[in-house]
Amino acid sequence: MDDAYNETVYAELAYYTLSHPDKEYFIHQHLVDAYLAQFADEKTKEIAIIFSLVGLYLFSELGYTGKEVQLAHMKLSKNKVVWPKIVLPLKRGGFNIHDILQSAPGREKDELIKSWANFVWNAYHESHESIRILVKGIL
Repeated sequence: MDDAYNETVYAELAYYTLSHPDKEYFIHQHLVDAYLAQFADEKTKEIAIIFSLVGLYLFSELGYTGKEVQLAHMKLSKNKVVWPKIVLPLKRGGFNIHDILQSAPGREKDELIKSWANFVWNAYHESHESIRILVKGIL
């Protein structure tokens, strides 16, 4: 998929998540983190990748809501730490975000966004331990 297609799909999903009626959960955060981590490349700022992986970890392994992830990101940004080196996995695809866009709004679409977040987190399995250590040291 090309960048223009990805940006269009992202914008359409962002419209859905930002207008979501459940403001307490804030599913938009999972969209932001999954998208950034899946489509990161050598031009992506390393800090952005780390923050997205922290968000995916907090959601996938610790069950944080999007709102809780957002609050954790704010806390993380106030700490001066040495960020771990992240190696971008070669395979982060396989989950078609177009299918999320085509799914029914509500529970079905929300569950697909969450599944996508879990999928992308699992793709970064080589970075899991360094993200866990980073989070344990700060949060």
